[in-house]
Amino acid sequence: MIVDFSVKNFRSIRDLETLAMNAAKIVSKDKELDTRNLIPVSDKLSLLKTKAIYGANASGKSTMIGALSTFIQIVVNSVKEERLLSGLIQPFILARERNEPTFFQLSFIHKDIFYRYGFEASVRRIESEWLFGTPGKKEVAFFTRNAGDIYVNEHQFPEGSRVKELFKQHDNDIARDNSLLLSVARSYGQGLARDLLSEISSYIVVPGLSDERMQFMAERSMEELAKRKKMADWLKMADTGIEDIIRVEKEIGGVKGSPPEFMTLTVHRGFDNDGKSERPAAFHMQAQESEGTKKMFEIGPALFQALEEGRALIMDEFDARLHPLLSRKIVQLFNSVGNTSAQFIYATHDTNLLSAELLRRDQICFVEKDKHGASHFYSLADFKGVRNDASYEKDYIAGKYGAIPFLGDFTSLFES
Repeated sequence: MIVDFSVKNFRSIRDLETLAMNAAKIVSKDKELDTRNLIPVSDKLSLLKTKAIYGANASGKSTMIGALSTFIQIVVNSVKEERLLSGLIQPFILARERNEPTFFQLSFIHKDIFYRYGFEASVRRIESEWLFGTPGKKEVAFFTRNAGDIYVNEHQFPEGSRVKELFKQHDNDIARDNSLLLSVARSYGQGLARDLLSEISSYIVVPGLSDERMQFMAERSMEELAKRKKMADWLKMADTGIEDIIRVEKEIGGVKGSPPEFMTLTVHRGFDNDGKSERPAAFHMQAQESEGTKKMFEIGPALFQALEEGRALIMDEFDARLHPLLSRKIVQLFNSVGNTSAQFIYATHDTNLLSAELLRRDQICFVEKDKHGASHFYSLADFKGVRNDASYEKDYIAGKYGAIPFLGDFTSLFES
């Protein structure tokens, strides 16, 4: 489970900015929110089940989600892809000093232990890397890496000793300047490195608009009858008019012996001219269904997986193509009593969700750019004097919390 994620010098983020999932010491108007919307970890720490990110267009909402996605990609793939950093590291380019590396750090809970893992990277190399944990009462270093200087706590991270020696060599294709020590350790061992990479790679990041990867995953999930039935129920309950989903082989001419290709069809109730039910009609999911239905189809497996397996789901442009009542239902799912470990972080413009009946103040995050073009993040819980029964939506639209666009007079564009 995510405790917080910090990033510096990435796209529109110049200074160190943190997206926090640890609950603040506040009291909600509806006291049930203070238990239902939280995941208790210890006497001193509870985590938020959901976090909403609000801000104007181009304010930096997608940047924070992109930073977390980039962090995950580097952790998972730095060993396999030698040119990964040059394609993913995108420093803040409006600053005078452009030699500073990009900073990433994730704090998380895994098997009841608190970990803090991060690294600094340029487009060419990993500049520094660290892993700290709290197996006891105090935080201890598992390993630290600063250029070629590596320290390994052999008691807490025994697989690190072998990896440390590999980084001293210059004739291997794995322990390179542009690969992470944690990722290399995972390649050689079955211990803590494997467990931590498994935790980090379990986080599901969904881009805002239609994505071929999400579409592919949804189509693949239809191979299993149980998942296909759940998807059909999900779309049916959302009032899309869909009665069922079927998977059929495409009738195309291909190379003899090649594996068959399939397509997903939705089943709708058919009617005759008198309005009486007759034989159902089949629609092609990608060619004939609405954009909203297609988005629900694409994000469905990610939602199911997060809630069923207790994963973290991070979604950009969450409300795009979804009705406000549907997006509210999804947030309520994650904030429900039945959810004990899944988390949902989402960027949105849907002010319908800005409700004291749905969210605690620390579950609402804002982002806006300063005059230098740098994004800054802050929580509604940071504001003094905000009542726990205030109309968050009304006050946000009125500009009391910032993070809204300052719009010009569009009519001047059409004056003769």
